[in-house]
Amino acid sequence: MTGSSRDIIHPEKDVIENLMNEFWIKILPPIFRQKLEGRPYLQNVVSNTGWLFAEKMVRMGVGLFVGVWVARFLGPEQFGYLSFALAFVSLFSAIAGLGLDGIVIRDLVREPSRRDEILGTAFLMKFLGGGVTFLATLAAIRLLRPGDALSFSLVGITAAGMIFSAFDTIDFAFQAQVRSKFSVFAKSSAFLIVSIVKIVMIFMKSSLVAFACAGLAEIVIGSAGMIAAYRVSGQHIRMWRNDIPCAKRMFRDSWPLILSGIAIMVYMRIDQVMIGEMVGAEEVGIYSVAVLLVEAWYFLPMIVVSSVFPSIVEAWESDEQVFYERLQKLYNFLAFMAYAIAIPVTVISSWAINTLYGSAYIKAGPMLAVLIWSLLFTNLGVARSTFLTTMNWTKVHFLTVAIGALINVLLNYVLIPKYGGMGAVIASCVAYWFSSHGACFVYKPLHRTGLMLTKAIVYPKFI
Repeated sequence: MTGSSRDIIHPEKDVIENLMNEFWIKILPPIFRQKLEGRPYLQNVVSNTGWLFAEKMVRMGVGLFVGVWVARFLGPEQFGYLSFALAFVSLFSAIAGLGLDGIVIRDLVREPSRRDEILGTAFLMKFLGGGVTFLATLAAIRLLRPGDALSFSLVGITAAGMIFSAFDTIDFAFQAQVRSKFSVFAKSSAFLIVSIVKIVMIFMKSSLVAFACAGLAEIVIGSAGMIAAYRVSGQHIRMWRNDIPCAKRMFRDSWPLILSGIAIMVYMRIDQVMIGEMVGAEEVGIYSVAVLLVEAWYFLPMIVVSSVFPSIVEAWESDEQVFYERLQKLYNFLAFMAYAIAIPVTVISSWAINTLYGSAYIKAGPMLAVLIWSLLFTNLGVARSTFLTTMNWTKVHFLTVAIGALINVLLNYVLIPKYGGMGAVIASCVAYWFSSHGACFVYKPLHRTGLMLTKAIVYPKFI
């Protein structure tokens, strides 16, 4: 491969891909199309974002419909058991991923000629990490709940998906090339197939374990789809190769991100685990529906960042002023998105919970009204991570989220026994704020970033 960030593919495939890219440009209003004329890279970013947005909207719509149906079918207690298993496995998922996501994409953008070496090495590292983490998760749940066969089965089935997460390496390649449309088709197909299966399972009155198996099946089918998509795009995983020095370099950069990922999962999922241990499965189920309706919006900052991250890395390599200008625009836009979601959701929260999930989950309404405001800080946290990864300040990233995780655990310990799920909501909001924004004023090199984030909070902009 040459210095290009993407492969030379067959002409007929190139024509098809160009048509796919042009689709999103053509549906834009004329005023936006005019701004994109003569700017092929920006056009590619818009198209890439469009495909990612389409996938997440499908997931949000279909996922919400099917998820609500499953929650109503299972009831708060059984849904609480399933949510506990998902949360427990999430605490270990960062270890399986080895913190490689941003590192691999960054390296692919910087050194496209080493693509096969980078991808092959990352795949092997993630595969081994997933296998070891799977065994560690089983051991942990056995120690925590030695006599709970149901929790052990649910956790074991869910954790098996971490082994197949190695195939996400293919998605890193598409993100670096700004060609996420291929990942969209693969993952969306798996999601829709399993969603239909879940509906059939509801009519068949399937067991709780069967629903956990359906979640694993989505990951397996999606992995197979990613392999096929990579081949269709004109590439093949048989070209990948492993390199020990490359693995060492990646791990040297990523180990703080592994710890950061663990810390992030702690302050995002420890609340559900602690509620399950301190209050009970039913309260976990009620709290979890509020969490699901907040996390349904997490895809927005992710698709924006995945599309602009390569351009931010390139700006740092060439022009510092442009680099910071692009970061400020990213912060402004993601803050604007958070306000646009949080305000209306706060108003309709109780009505939405009662309408979607029924009276059994009505206590989740006030929880949702407060927790939705954490979206402002999670959006900004995702945006700030692009800056830290580009600067290779992975240790700083770990330190900020680790303190945030500690704050969350301590507040959960104090507030959950008194206020149940609402106590966890308050703890989460405080932890998210400190990790993404407050910590910037504790560490001097991040003061400029803290001021940029404050500007975005006070004066958010659409563009």
